[in-house]
Amino acid sequence: MHHTTAMLIELGAVILALGLLGRLAGRVGFSPIPLYLLAGLAFGHGGILPLQASEEFVATGAEIGVILLLLLLGLEYSASELVTNLKTQYPSGVVDLVLNATPGAVAALVLGWGPVAAVALAGVTWISSSGVIAKVLGDLRRLGNRETPVVLGVLVIEDLAMALYLPILTALLAGVSLAGGAVTLLISLGTVGAVLYVALRHGRLISRAVSSDNAELLLLVVLGVTLLVAGIAQQLQVSAAVGAFLVGIAVSGEVAEGASNLLAPLRDLFAAVFFVFFGLSTDPADIPPVLVPALLLAVVTALTKIATGWYAARRAGIRGAGRWRTGGTLVARGEFSIVIAGLAVGVEPRVGPLATAYVLILVVVGPLTARYTEPLARRLTRRSTASVPGSAPADPERVESAHVTV
Repeated sequence: MHHTTAMLIELGAVILALGLLGRLAGRVGFSPIPLYLLAGLAFGHGGILPLQASEEFVATGAEIGVILLLLLLGLEYSASELVTNLKTQYPSGVVDLVLNATPGAVAALVLGWGPVAAVALAGVTWISSSGVIAKVLGDLRRLGNRETPVVLGVLVIEDLAMALYLPILTALLAGVSLAGGAVTLLISLGTVGAVLYVALRHGRLISRAVSSDNAELLLLVVLGVTLLVAGIAQQLQVSAAVGAFLVGIAVSGEVAEGASNLLAPLRDLFAAVFFVFFGLSTDPADIPPVLVPALLLAVVTALTKIATGWYAARRAGIRGAGRWRTGGTLVARGEFSIVIAGLAVGVEPRVGPLATAYVLILVVVGPLTARYTEPLARRLTRRSTASVPGSAPADPERVESAHVTV
């Protein structure tokens, strides 16, 4: 009973603090994510007010937060739009991999951590945070922008790539034989392929099956199916987040819209809990020794992500300002980087603090680059259009529909 009371008091304090921080961020017109992370550092081990009783609950809430973020991202797109994105965006995905995984791999080798740690750190620097970026796009009201499908296209390719990367990394870390690793990879490929096939062929049937005029029933069915699929996906070595994303894709039309409206407040609550948990899992004392390499890596990979976004947007025929917005939006790293670091800690303990410091820097810098590359890009665009007589004006900031097939 005492444990439950302590947990309620702690949870109440944390959620109230999140509400106040969110309101403060809203007043300033800024994304609340960095404030949530700092709150997590304050409540974590070695922080000012460490949580004891509610740590397990917060960890579960954080997992649900990532799942809901990815589910709602999936609900934005149908399976056919996803396939179109993959067909048109795969060169951007390759550029993304080469530009952003290389600095992490090189850093691990320079620090003398060996090839397995190099594969792990390459993953940490490669994958942008779908969760953070989805939240930032919502906060900045950019879901209707012309470049947003390009951002989401790159994230989709990364998320699907994770379904292949994570099993390979797990096998490498465990020192599994080539045959064992191949079996794990085949299971992952089969799962992703099967879900995409079902979504493309039978998406309407799935939507009809979960459809309900009763909001309560719709919420329970969609949430239940998502958590179930996410759990099974994790069991099959595919990440839970990818499972949730694929459920979102499988549900389409009016059902997807209704589910989005119902789940948005839940997502916001649990997403906030995720960012706090991210801070909780870091001991502030471990950060100073790895700050310099983390900062160098953050600067290099912020620039390589901006280059990736610029290239992807240019391929999609988007003009100047939109290209810079795309690059700036992709900078944030988050949940997947921490998952990868968590796996690698057993083989190379120093990967943990470095990855945490690196992600903490970029999860704070990411919302800033997403927000402030836009005015900078506008100035640059104005100057370039002013210097070239008769050149086309900058691309319009918004279009009517959030679903622009790129």
